[in-house]
Amino acid sequence: MSSVQAVPKMFATADLCDSHEPQLQVAEGNAFRSYGQCASFSGKIVTIKCFENNPLVRTILSEPGNGKVLVVDGGGSLRRALFGDNIAALAVKNGWAGVIIYGAIRDSAVVDRLPLGVKALGTNPIKSSKQHPGDRDVVVAFAGVTFTPGHYVYADQDGIVVSATALH
Repeated sequence: MSSVQAVPKMFATADLCDSHEPQLQVAEGNAFRSYGQCASFSGKIVTIKCFENNPLVRTILSEPGNGKVLVVDGGGSLRRALFGDNIAALAVKNGWAGVIIYGAIRDSAVVDRLPLGVKALGTNPIKSSKQHPGDRDVVVAFAGVTFTPGHYVYADQDGIVVSATALH
């Protein structure tokens, strides 16, 4: 089986805001930490809403990503990780550009060595529970931004911005 790797997009969120501010939503506070080798990433949004459970995260990242970005609303919980090295390796293998997690990840040292963009609130070594898998392709909102499946997200060291249309 061949490995498909996402190609990082070259852009700066600051430049996007300069050119397109009226049509953008900008995440407040930039509380997200960056992980993975791709500090800048972008793509069409796929969403999950789950709380301290990650079965659906694994399921979706096992599918072809085609340069998309998975946005996970984990309720902001830092009590359990929703993403780790094994799931990150699946995302790379299947061509996902990145993952944004409103929650925690684990195995951050390994994730940092992978060609993937990851934004999360922080880390926790405790794995997720495997109870309710969550909801897929639903509108989620956090950090003052509404993430709608099929819209576009752009992330870099300066922040996270969302547009209803592709800007590249």
